[in-house]
Amino acid sequence: MMTQLNPNKLIIFIMITTFKILLVEWDKDVASITKNFLISRGYSTVICFDGEEALQHFRRERFDFVLVDVNVPIINGFDLIKEIKSRNKDVPVVCLGNDKRQSEIAKGFKSGADDFLARPFSMEELAFRIEAVSSRFKDRERLRYKYIFGAYTLDTLHHRVLINGKDLHLSDKEAELLYLLYEFKNRVVERAYALQKIWRKENYFNARNMDVYVGHLRKILRYDPQVYIENVHGIGYRLVVPQL
Repeated sequence: MMTQLNPNKLIIFIMITTFKILLVEWDKDVASITKNFLISRGYSTVICFDGEEALQHFRRERFDFVLVDVNVPIINGFDLIKEIKSRNKDVPVVCLGNDKRQSEIAKGFKSGADDFLARPFSMEELAFRIEAVSSRFKDRERLRYKYIFGAYTLDTLHHRVLINGKDLHLSDKEAELLYLLYEFKNRVVERAYALQKIWRKENYFNARNMDVYVGHLRKILRYDPQVYIENVHGIGYRLVVPQL
């Protein structure tokens, strides 16, 4: 006899992934297998099949990690890594290759990759590498607490912004939000991502609170006209800073 479920007692579990990976892989079968595995591990994953497409995505989206096959067409993997690192040196990149020669591995590291993984490798090994490289970056970030953009210095340790001799205090949430915007400067931070990252929950009240904090930060950033927080309608916010 089949048990009938009471719709009033149904509980829906939703897994929200906040760690976003850019996977650049020319082989569609390999890309599909890899993406399915990464999703099963809780990673949101975007696939690109050539270097030019990947660069376009990287320019307009935020990614926490990048996996690049050296053999992707149009812009090859090594050149793509150089371009990615020139735009954001703080995003971890793992180079994927078929050649285990030291010269090839050295080429990967010289391009700016943070690790090199030569095929054949298991999906479990790929997951271990992602975790290990991510952990190194987190440890490195903990040692840093002063970040300069435009005329401002953000001090995340003491929750303040320094500008022209002024010491502007930030609340805990303001400091977290400004650092998040700085981390992805000149790129859009999606509202959903910011809410999960800082408030740990996406709902109407937290969203309204975030809008209020953005308003406060805009007042704090009024001293340098080249630095401002841009509202990207329907998506999120972008901290605009001068390009070096």
